[in-house]
Amino acid sequence: MKPIRIVVVDDSLTIRAMIETLLERDRRVEIAGIARNGEEAIAMIRAEKPDVVTLDIAMPGKDGMAILDEIMDMDPCPVIMLSSLMRDGAPIVAEAMDRGAAACFNKAMIVREATRFIGLINEVARGLIPEDEPVAIAA
Repeated sequence: MKPIRIVVVDDSLTIRAMIETLLERDRRVEIAGIARNGEEAIAMIRAEKPDVVTLDIAMPGKDGMAILDEIMDMDPCPVIMLSSLMRDGAPIVAEAMDRGAAACFNKAMIVREATRFIGLINEVARGLIPEDEPVAIAA
């Protein structure tokens, strides 16, 4: 099975490095690109056509929701929204799902829940998550 190609979008160097470190340990995943902002993200997604995108909600300039809208308008691919504000039942989760996100994941849990995070990337990329049952992994 060929590896899942992923684009990681986050303005935080720490988070980008953390996700990169986790994903590099998994042979099922190949990092197609890492973007620091919306403009880089859109250009990279257009060029790389990844299987899945992880996208930070809160970024300076164009925020994750605006980027999510652009991805859905241009060439939809599965997007996992990341935020430290993810809580079960948080309005931001419902909004992200309504706008086309495949799943949401709490950033603060990425290291502690690394297996679930990578599992979610695999499930989303392979279309194993039913569209009418969004997944939100929150604190």
